[in-house]
Amino acid sequence: MLRRRPPLNPLRTFEVAARHMSFTGAAEELGVSQVAVSRQIRALEEYLEVSLFERSHRSIGLTENGERLFPTVNRALDDLDRAVAAVSMRGRRDVLYVHTHTTFGQRWLIPRLQHFHDKFGNIEIRLSASVHPTIDPKANQAVVIRTGTGNFDGFDVEYLAPLELLPVCAKQISRSWKAKDAPANLAKRTLLHSFARPRDWEMWLASAGITGIDPTRGLKFENSVLAYEAALQGIGVAMGVRVLVSEYLRLGSLVAPFEHVLTLDLGYYLLMPKNRRASPAMRAFRNWLMEEIGSHRSSAALG
Repeated sequence: MLRRRPPLNPLRTFEVAARHMSFTGAAEELGVSQVAVSRQIRALEEYLEVSLFERSHRSIGLTENGERLFPTVNRALDDLDRAVAAVSMRGRRDVLYVHTHTTFGQRWLIPRLQHFHDKFGNIEIRLSASVHPTIDPKANQAVVIRTGTGNFDGFDVEYLAPLELLPVCAKQISRSWKAKDAPANLAKRTLLHSFARPRDWEMWLASAGITGIDPTRGLKFENSVLAYEAALQGIGVAMGVRVLVSEYLRLGSLVAPFEHVLTLDLGYYLLMPKNRRASPAMRAFRNWLMEEIGSHRSSAALG
């Protein structure tokens, strides 16, 4: 059955005029002339065949019919505004929660977030970091970037990059080094460790066939960022994760004095809740991340 609806624009004009109790005030809010407001009100009154306002030289007032109509129209327009806002993407800022390792967040993700913001200005990233980042698999609008073997129950998993270990140090430390003298070189220097990655030196030394060096000696820091900072200051040699030290190496602020690189049976992965449709914000972040990490891996391979 076809409904007969009153014209919406005159109803909106009536609601504004009744709220201000002034045609002039309504004209200012709507950005039109007072004559246009009067015309819209007259059109609604003619449609309804009743008077809605009592007009005098200096003021207006609602008639009995106007008093009955105003609260209903006011509520209806509020409901319409809320319904439109609930489905509209116009002006909306989607919030995406991203959880990751402290060092990955500081050394890789944060320096690139401006690129993401420039491309997706309507998506607000809320970044948190910890030693063992995770989220509830049922969470909405949340993703995790973390290391592992790729087996994460309850998540859809995307492989990002390998976890590769290589010693790094300030350029002045390695100037006189030769690769064949690796044991002697390292024996003279302080090893820098991260509590978050306590076995990295042990594994790298073993894979390189280097003996006679205590892999636990040296200075220990809460996370790799602090160990890298100590290396930048020339305090010693840190065990770097390639994806995290690539910018240092590119700029020459740190160097990799040895050719040997240990690739672990671990990698960086993007985790998204399983069996839940990804939101536009999650899909945008995933695609951007894959593009950025792919570009990084290409440049690392070329280097």
